[in-house]
Amino acid sequence: MIENKNGLYVLHTKNTTYMFNVMDTGHLEHLYYGRRIRIDWDSENGGALPFVEKHAFSPGNTNQYDSEHPAFTLEDMCLEMSSYGKGDIREPFVEVTHADGSFTSDFLFEKAEVLKGKKELETLPSSYGTDDEVETLEVTLKDAQYGLLLVMSYSVYEDCDVITRSARIINDSKDTVVLKRLMSMSMDFDTPEYVFTTFNGAWAREMKRTDTIMRAGKHVNASYTGTSSNRANPFVMLSKESTSEDFGDCYGFNLVYSGNHYETVEVSGYGKTRIVTGINPQSFSWVLDTGDSFEAPEAVMTYSNEGFNGMSRHMHKFVREHIVRGYWKDKVRPVLLNSWEAAYFDINEHKLLNLAKAGKEVGIELFVMDDGWFGERNDDSHSLGDWDVNAKKLPGGVAGLSKKIKGLGLDFGIWVEPEMINVQSKLYEEHPDWVLQIPNKPHSEGRNQRILDLTKAEVQDFVINKMTEVFGSGDISYVKWDMNRTFTDYYSQGFDKDRQGEVAHRYMIGLYRCMKTLTERFPEILFEGCSAGGNRFDLGILSYFPQIWASDDTDALCRTEIQTGYSYGYPMSVVSAHVSSCPNHQTLRTTPLETRFNVAAFGVCGYECNFCDMNKEDLAAVKIQIALYKEWREVLQKGSFYRGRTFAGGLETSGSVLSKNDGNVTEWTCVSPDKKKAVGFVMQRLVAPNTQYEYYKAKGLDEDKRYHFYNRFLKYNVKNFGDLVNTVAPIHIKQDSLTHNIVAKFVKMDGETEDCCAYGDGLMYSGVKLKQAFGGTGYNDEVRYYQDFGSRLYFIEEINNNSIGK
Repeated sequence: MIENKNGLYVLHTKNTTYMFNVMDTGHLEHLYYGRRIRIDWDSENGGALPFVEKHAFSPGNTNQYDSEHPAFTLEDMCLEMSSYGKGDIREPFVEVTHADGSFTSDFLFEKAEVLKGKKELETLPSSYGTDDEVETLEVTLKDAQYGLLLVMSYSVYEDCDVITRSARIINDSKDTVVLKRLMSMSMDFDTPEYVFTTFNGAWAREMKRTDTIMRAGKHVNASYTGTSSNRANPFVMLSKESTSEDFGDCYGFNLVYSGNHYETVEVSGYGKTRIVTGINPQSFSWVLDTGDSFEAPEAVMTYSNEGFNGMSRHMHKFVREHIVRGYWKDKVRPVLLNSWEAAYFDINEHKLLNLAKAGKEVGIELFVMDDGWFGERNDDSHSLGDWDVNAKKLPGGVAGLSKKIKGLGLDFGIWVEPEMINVQSKLYEEHPDWVLQIPNKPHSEGRNQRILDLTKAEVQDFVINKMTEVFGSGDISYVKWDMNRTFTDYYSQGFDKDRQGEVAHRYMIGLYRCMKTLTERFPEILFEGCSAGGNRFDLGILSYFPQIWASDDTDALCRTEIQTGYSYGYPMSVVSAHVSSCPNHQTLRTTPLETRFNVAAFGVCGYECNFCDMNKEDLAAVKIQIALYKEWREVLQKGSFYRGRTFAGGLETSGSVLSKNDGNVTEWTCVSPDKKKAVGFVMQRLVAPNTQYEYYKAKGLDEDKRYHFYNRFLKYNVKNFGDLVNTVAPIHIKQDSLTHNIVAKFVKMDGETEDCCAYGDGLMYSGVKLKQAFGGTGYNDEVRYYQDFGSRLYFIEEINNNSIGK
């Protein structure tokens, strides 16, 4: 709901209020964003007086806006947007170089309009909703001195507790100007000491939560990789030091954009905190001729007084309902088997069919042929761009292979990397000018490949037409769209020297055109985004592809932290996760097969193993895992996700307080929308000797529902206990001997069982005290076999019979 009176604009969601006021000067003063409050519209001052900042004299050594307003300086005001030149020296919202060489801008209120629904952006993806779901406030500001207009849009998604912002600048003058910066969102807070949380990392270690207490100065979270990047995801948070997972103020911000982005928090000399988000201004410039306009990406913001989990639930609902779209939006995702780690580039039809058959036997629903199927693609230095099938590897082509895969009862998927090109390719020989590179200068490559120049319409058309040919070449149900390098040597041969600052953003516009066209042509294909894992995990990609490969790192221990990181801003229904072989291909770590599954089950679960080489015992376990996942995937993919104890910033926390277990436990819960079912997860990193106690606390249940709480009954290989077998064996058994292997084949050790009933409040506030872990003093079926990287899934189902008292 949007209210306004006498220049006061109030945007209400179900639980939050956002408010700003038009000052006498025409600037927009930011007043409040937080818990929903009421406005006394009937008061003499029209409701704004309690919230506006009071000034009588401006601080010393500052500049006043004009002689008519000597009581304040813009440097010490909370503003909705700002620019340089009129006294505010903090991080600006907009920067323009005018025809006379000036950098000063002064955008003042011109008009405002409330609209039902929300307009699409012209060149970029954005959120969407019906007229009943979203309402938009459009505020037009004008720089009368230079003839520029700035339109700021606020879209209110009341039910999700989310507000989005976007901005568009219009050159209404007679002169050409150069835009140096246009942010998507700027917001000021009255006080300092907010915690700025960013999610940083690198390849194979994405989304590491990092907390910085902002007492003074500036902290920047940004990408200059040409992608949203694994170095710094565009999702960030602001909170107080006292905020925990379930209590306290938390603000979440994200950007519907996949390119170079910029989020910075600055604390001024007067203790005010400013956050801005948008396109990274580094090396950015955009020439605006008379009548031209430029639109910034859409920013997403939410607030919760229920801690990080409360904020996350808002973001999760918003992404599911107003970012993800199309045929797969509300559908459960299939369990897939990807060929990459089983074969890498060394594929052929015979090998792929054998792998698919083995997958079918354990319950796989979708088989994906990864890299290596086209051109002379036997390594990563050849044939990107030559998207014609290698007939030696696939004699029947994609059509023949997909038909045989479908004949097994499986759907078929394929890997592509449409944005890339190898120098050793036919395409490069024919079109070297189609590449982002500086002519006649050495080029810095990544992964032996270069980037196609998607600023050019003819290159976009090539990608669209060639991928249309590929996707139509067989019965294809799934496409993995990869992008395996970052940008260097930004330069397009399609623009003159004065417009090279536009290249990075124009690339994104071209990419989005390709994705939009192809997803509309093939609406029932399940597209999965990938960029060397999580190098482009953002809301822009999710506007076209309903899921993204979270990381090339499939190590279960690493994945707990990576997936926990993603969970702050993204629902688990968009996070693709696979069970892979051990020792893990990225870390050489060995983790239990059950733990690998338990972690992957909380994302969109798939497998990346060579089932043809897997032993019978592990294959039997995988078959049970897949059947279990299918039984519970409605809950896991569509339910509400909650973090309990989490491994964050190197320490295990229950929010902001260090837990007694000192960084050794991760705890998740996923609850069905009707709260009748839930799945819990507990994992430890390392065994602590003589530590028997552990517990699990659920979250998100109905306090008044009665639930059945239980785990899976598992048996464990006696070899896992080493030569302790000799404490019970009638004969001595040498470790790893033939006798030991024979015994292990027939003798399994029973695991513990958890089986109890309790009300939701008991499961959440007291929790379940689990059966003791092995502590070196004895083992039986009342003891939890809980080794390094051990984990458990717990299942919670409503009981309709309410026969016991509360």
